[in-house]
Amino acid sequence: MAVLKVIEVLSNSEKSWEDATKKAVKEASKTVKNIKSVYVQDQSAIVNGSDVVEFRVNLKLTFEVR
Repeated sequence: MAVLKVIEVLSNSEKSWEDATKKAVKEASKTVKNIKSVYVQDQSAIVNGSDVVEFRVNLKLTFEVR
């Protein structure tokens, strides 16, 4: 039987929410091994004038504890 743990991670990107998600997984995988899934809990963006200048995501990463 596998034991899974969930942690919350915040990330941002100037490109897209998808890029912010990929950056979060890539950075977290440097110290967290066996990542099995990611759940995007929340998305937001920073606006400057009429332009979106930053995309933000709040993620839940699930990984197997061995």
